[in-house]
Amino acid sequence: MAGGIKTYEYTVLAQGSTLTGKIDGPDQQTVARHLRENGLTPIAIDEVSRTGLNMEISFGSKRAKSKDVAVAMRQLATMVNAGLSLFNSLNAIIEQAASPGLTSVLREVAADVETGSSLGEAMSQHPKVFSPVTIAMIKAGEAGGFLDNVLISVAEQMESELRLRRAIVSAMVYPVVVLCFAAVIVVIMLLFIVPVFEDIFSSVGKELPLPTLILVKLSAFLKIAGLPLLAALVLGVIWWTNHKNDRAVRQKIDPIKLKLPIIGGLAQKVALARLSRSIATMSAVGVPIVQTLEIVGETAGNIVVSEAVERVKAQVMNGIGLGKAIAAEPIFGTMIAHMVAVGEEAGALDQMLDKVAEFYDDEVTAATQSITSIIEPVLIAVVGAVVGSILIALYLPIFQLTTGTTLE
Repeated sequence: MAGGIKTYEYTVLAQGSTLTGKIDGPDQQTVARHLRENGLTPIAIDEVSRTGLNMEISFGSKRAKSKDVAVAMRQLATMVNAGLSLFNSLNAIIEQAASPGLTSVLREVAADVETGSSLGEAMSQHPKVFSPVTIAMIKAGEAGGFLDNVLISVAEQMESELRLRRAIVSAMVYPVVVLCFAAVIVVIMLLFIVPVFEDIFSSVGKELPLPTLILVKLSAFLKIAGLPLLAALVLGVIWWTNHKNDRAVRQKIDPIKLKLPIIGGLAQKVALARLSRSIATMSAVGVPIVQTLEIVGETAGNIVVSEAVERVKAQVMNGIGLGKAIAAEPIFGTMIAHMVAVGEEAGALDQMLDKVAEFYDDEVTAATQSITSIIEPVLIAVVGAVVGSILIALYLPIFQLTTGTTLE
């Protein structure tokens, strides 16, 4: 590590049992002193080699799955709430981290905390792992002296987001698999089965029926254009992966998402669920409403909602009530506006928005299940119609030959 910081593997005695772990520090003496200050008795402290596999892990990806981050935050919340020091808690969850990327990030966070940084400041160095909402909440908790409660709120928010995402993904898996399977079958038939029948038809010398002729032309076209089309598809996926979050792209795509039949309503409910939960959680830990609105806009995942939040923030800064400002934006709907207005009057904004988030979570789950129940039979019918049409087109010439009729 830069600046002479090294990684050490330690074994300590604590409450009659031995514990092992890893810690970053400038030298063994500093590490030993720090361990003793935290009520631990060092037994062995050895520098970790920075070659081979360790080197590969250290300089590997620093990305982490949302699921792994949520688990780590729950563990950290539990340990801090139980009275362990923040540094010891971080070192404990490092040993249990589910991925090398998360382990690397947590080690850097622990090293920054050890050198005097706050947890929020340390996490802000890793924006791809910790969201702006998470960082803002933790900073607020540290400033207010209730970090343990904030960590629990962060963990609960992440877990709620994961439940919502799992509901959507599990509902969409079947349609996607069926569509991919159908596409593979059609491509195989066009590339390998249709040419065999074409050779048979050519040897007979009869004029082909129109459906069969179209099928033969499609097969010939796919033979020529198949690889360029595949390359274009791969390049398109790569481009989309790298640019899907660009503002210019989102300004064109996100409004279209909201206007799509069925899917548009689902996308809006997902965005409002995320937004309501983020505002509720940040309000509950004491983050000022203007700062909250400044941060949470991007968490909605749709630029139309994000821009509406920006306008609401401008209204609030001009002295307009949050409920009234939200009511002026049609994208939020009347229910959120009423709930926020009531929450402001009763001093329970976080509780009202929690209820809104729960409502939209249930709506999204029900909508995805409903969409799946509709899509499944439709997909089966479409796949059956496509494959059946190909088979009929292939056997039309054979039917001509055997019956002596012309089917065009």
